Amino acid sequence: MHVAHLLRKYNPSEWGGTETAIRQLCDGLRHHGVGSVVHCPRLMTEASGVADPLVDAGCVVKRFKTCVPVWGIAPERRRQMISVGGNLMSFDLFGALWKDREISVVHSHALGRLGGIGMTVARRKKVPFVVTIHGGVYDLPPEVKRGLNEHEGGGWEWGKLFGLILRSRRVLMDADAIVTCNPREAELIRQHHPDRHVMVQPHGVPAKLYQQDRRAAAREAFPWIEGRQVLLSVGRIDPVKNQRWLIEQMPGLLQRNPRAMLVLAGPCTDEAYGKAVEQMIERLGLGASVRLTGKLPPGDPRLIGLMQESQAVLLPSLSETFGLVLLEAWAAGTAVISSRTSGAKALVEQGENGWLFDLERPEEFHAGVQQTLGNPDWRTRSIAAGTRRVVSEYDATVLTARMKQLYEHLIDEKHALRYSA
Repeated sequence: MHVAHLLRKYNPSEWGGTETAIRQLCDGLRHHGVGSVVHCPRLMTEASGVADPLVDAGCVVKRFKTCVPVWGIAPERRRQMISVGGNLMSFDLFGALWKDREISVVHSHALGRLGGIGMTVARRKKVPFVVTIHGGVYDLPPEVKRGLNEHEGGGWEWGKLFGLILRSRRVLMDADAIVTCNPREAELIRQHHPDRHVMVQPHGVPAKLYQQDRRAAAREAFPWIEGRQVLLSVGRIDPVKNQRWLIEQMPGLLQRNPRAMLVLAGPCTDEAYGKAVEQMIERLGLGASVRLTGKLPPGDPRLIGLMQESQAVLLPSLSETFGLVLLEAWAAGTAVISSRTSGAKALVEQGENGWLFDLERPEEFHAGVQQTLGNPDWRTRSIAAGTRRVVSEYDATVLTARMKQLYEHLIDEKHALRYSA
């Protein structure tokens, strides 16, 4: 079996949860005898000296030219759209997919025009078309939806014509299967598309990787964590990840816990937001208590070591379809404190394996921090419960076998339709 995966963005220097999920999927498929070719946009500038985790996982990575099909927008916004994988257009992708005669399945991890290209080629080749929703479509908070609409505004979008030709707004309606890691998202998809095959496929974690002791690597790379109570937030520096909210809470948190330190680990994918984060740290005089590590590759011993050294991993996101970092934290032996996103609520049992809070009620967050820092017995029990859940329910190899079974089922359906016609 030969699967073509379509990504709307892929920069090894700006690694995130979606990239981790795709890497684990491709790695698991390889163990089950399924070959993966990843098609992704070309980088604006090549990331020299940065390893490619997808290549390391046994994938073939092919890059295609893209363009932002909008006239009259500022260069900064154009770069931002390319960086975050906005609704791009590609003429190269057609040819790359069409020339690949071995394709058994087209699996798109993108909607919009790129997803429409994948769907068009899959239909012409008469192979299954699968689409995975990583960031949420229907299960999004109102403020996130507003932000997306504002981001799309401005300029004259000449790409709308190609969107109509590619039926890009029908990617979900016409897909052979829709995959999501979020049960609530799946429920909403079924309401909007009752005739589609919808599968809930959680992200998996290679637990053994996170259980190897990497504390020394973290202490060597980040000596300033010595003697501090580390609270770690892992994720790209982006408004949806909501790091500024955490920084706002630090003065009050430090009054109760003077040794506390907030560490923000992840690449900056929104330049304006990143500057605002740095300015807030300086304005509040938190330079000694809030640190940014910058980008850390997936599975990096320094990142795993930071998790193991931390008292808790914090997830303050406005929206989180799944929350893979929560599983990684449990596997590394760390407590978790998360905002009540739909992804976190599906994983965290309040007070049992972690702590949930409402962003509108900061006192709930502070109560969770105090419970974690001030009650070692509870922290140990919650970590143990979380680790058991990772091992029993989220093993990457077992979960990938389910995806292969979906592919096989859809291929059999296509063959049956072809021979009955």
